[in-house]
Amino acid sequence: MSTNLAWGQDMKLAKVQKILALLGITAMVAILSLVIATPQVQAEYGDVVLNNYSDKAGMRPVVFPHWFHRVRFRCKACHADLGIKFKAGGNEINMVKIIDGQYCGACHNSKVAWGVESCDLCHSGKPGTPTQVHESTINLLAAPGSAPPGAGPSTSPAPAAKK
Repeated sequence: MSTNLAWGQDMKLAKVQKILALLGITAMVAILSLVIATPQVQAEYGDVVLNNYSDKAGMRPVVFPHWFHRVRFRCKACHADLGIKFKAGGNEINMVKIIDGQYCGACHNSKVAWGVESCDLCHSGKPGTPTQVHESTINLLAAPGSAPPGAGPSTSPAPAAKK
């Protein structure tokens, strides 16, 4: 059975429009403010979740949409020109550096792209999510400190007893 996703979205939009017309402008503004409020974003494959400092600062982790940026820029734009390492969490990126125009702040300066006053556009991840490349093959095959799936029990020799 095939579902026409666009048709379903059109139907939902039509229902919302009818409800808003019935409620009037005051209710419309209230409802739109709820709809527009930034929801918690689920990271997609290849997104980089950055949480080196966010949880400690009482902020949601950053979800960096890697592929969204990659289709627009060559790797060198960020990794060579801005000095961003090829490892999730391998950089000491913080808000002071971003405001100073380093890392993300080279573009996210309210001129090229939105600026730091739009916190929820970047800090949109689920609290407690560790720094990682979301659904990376490495993360799926072996969590830190564990064997890959199907590897069975450890066959490494037990450590020698100290005398």
